[in-house]
Amino acid sequence: MRQPDFRTPAVGITSIELEARLLRLWETSPGLKGFLTSVDHKQIGIRYIVTAFIFLALGGVEALVMRLQLAGPNLTLLTPAEYNQLFSTHGMTMIFLYAAPVLSGFSNYLWPLLLGSRDMAFPRLNALSYWIYLASGLFLYAGFLTGNGPNDGWFNYVPYASRDFNPGLNEDFYALGMVFLGISTTVGAANFIVTAFRTRAPGMSINRLPIMVWGTLTASVANLIVVPAVSLAFFMLWMDRQFGTQFFDPAGGGQPLLWQHLFWIFGHPWVYAIVLPAMGMVSDGLPVFCRRPLVGYSLVALSTVATMMLGFGVWVHHMFATGLPGLGLSFFSGASIVIVLPSAVAVFAWIATIRLGRPVITTAFLFFSSMILLFVIGGVSGFMTASVSVDWQLTDTYFVVAHLHYVLIGINVFPVVGATYFWFPKMTGRMLNERLGRWNFWTMFLGFNLAFLPMHLTGLLGMPRRVYTYNDYGGWHALNLITSIGAFVFAIGVLLLFVNVLRSLRNGAVAGKNPWDAPTLEWSVSSPPPPYNFAVIPTLASRHPLWEDRLGNAGIISTMDRGMLLDEGKETIATTALDAAPDMVLEMPEDSFAPLLLTLGLTVLFVALLLKVWLAVGLGAAIAALALLAWFWPRSELRERTPAHG
Repeated sequence: MRQPDFRTPAVGITSIELEARLLRLWETSPGLKGFLTSVDHKQIGIRYIVTAFIFLALGGVEALVMRLQLAGPNLTLLTPAEYNQLFSTHGMTMIFLYAAPVLSGFSNYLWPLLLGSRDMAFPRLNALSYWIYLASGLFLYAGFLTGNGPNDGWFNYVPYASRDFNPGLNEDFYALGMVFLGISTTVGAANFIVTAFRTRAPGMSINRLPIMVWGTLTASVANLIVVPAVSLAFFMLWMDRQFGTQFFDPAGGGQPLLWQHLFWIFGHPWVYAIVLPAMGMVSDGLPVFCRRPLVGYSLVALSTVATMMLGFGVWVHHMFATGLPGLGLSFFSGASIVIVLPSAVAVFAWIATIRLGRPVITTAFLFFSSMILLFVIGGVSGFMTASVSVDWQLTDTYFVVAHLHYVLIGINVFPVVGATYFWFPKMTGRMLNERLGRWNFWTMFLGFNLAFLPMHLTGLLGMPRRVYTYNDYGGWHALNLITSIGAFVFAIGVLLLFVNVLRSLRNGAVAGKNPWDAPTLEWSVSSPPPPYNFAVIPTLASRHPLWEDRLGNAGIISTMDRGMLLDEGKETIATTALDAAPDMVLEMPEDSFAPLLLTLGLTVLFVALLLKVWLAVGLGAAIAALALLAWFWPRSELRERTPAHG
């Protein structure tokens, strides 16, 4: 067992020799084999992002078809059954297949770079989470493309989801697909948690974590708790439909309301899981363009955790109209109002950062800063429905649809597009075009508000949700036409983003290490980063290692060129959870077919469960078992070594 020492590359080995050695250890094999076996967090992150944006485009097309149907009264573009499948699939796509996975993609790519590590804590688990995400998404869309897509909304309420009222394969596809997708979310969450606590660079104590890390860490802890709840609900529903277990059937002693409790105890924390990491993107990206650190870092970090903790106590505000006891309604109404406070902390911190800084107006800045306005609008409409009496009037109207989209698009899509402009140079080595980016921003911003701001009024005028058509009365026609026009303008804006990305990949201006003059670790390496991320594990002395000279903190010097080389194998550092003191050296796994084979086995298993081909169920289980055997088969050399402290 070797005691690794702290050396500069110039002592005993040249930088070129070190980088060549690390490249041989960490580089993924070329070709199809490398694509199928890679455990490189950067490749997995990009795959997540690209796949999520494809699902965003699919969900957007579905939305446009719905808006054509609703652009005027009594239109017949879609039948009621087609509309049910379309709006259910749209909701499923945007919430489960785009909103959370795209954040996982950015976090997968950026976390080791932000934390000063060479990879995630469990690289093969990381690859498994992506392959299962892709397979479950294809499974769910196979139902839609064969006319068996979900048709009970993304919330999937019983009793309509039960076999008596819904005898086709629609709900079986949805139930099994969501259990399948839950595996991806759960293993990914566990990986993020261990990575955050154990693979930070020396000196990156818990109070020096970027806010984006706080956001994804908080969301991951929540997902470990709530995803099993909704997976259990979907599995119980499938059991009811296939074997008559009657978990949700009152005739057999079941409770239909149990579905709503299990779903919304997941659903509301999930809302924060898909906005807190995006809010972290704003908290880390916005200060770069304001040329100053984030105002109130500690308060923002604490408010991130507090928001999620309170989020576990507000799920019943989705159920105010179900006839629950008044005392319970009062408690959850109060919690739904109180949760505004930690969210407001972040808003005021962003505004103060802009006010006290010297903003540089870039496309990324426009997307990040516009999110503040959209967040406030969405937050105020949500705050209104926290009141029981107000919610009773609004709960099944288009007012709630407006609120939902201001949250999911305003607080997710806009920060994600801003993050794309911000980190695209790091991922590709190319800059996105700023002129086209301005057109991209203003088209999306104006189209979004034109589409969804009138929905508040549509709802106040009484238009119900989930209707496929409406009569020519009530003052809804003009507002729906405006909404439909706005949706198409917004779609043009998203298309401009895709055009900008494709053009810039080939012809974009070359980006250096740090084109934005940003302060965090990912900007200390080349663009794009090498497979090993850092030739030498950095040691941090502050929260902003690349801004230490200008912030005037005497005696605070982070080191980027002196530290542990970790060049005797595919290795990274493990540090203590709170203070990030060097603890051990972790030997990382090589590329492997095991995650893909396990995914293939599980895919066979879930397809066989859908079709009730029990022999194939056994085959899928056998393939999964063999993949796990290969996964856990001991390697000839596996060491955990204690580092020497320099």
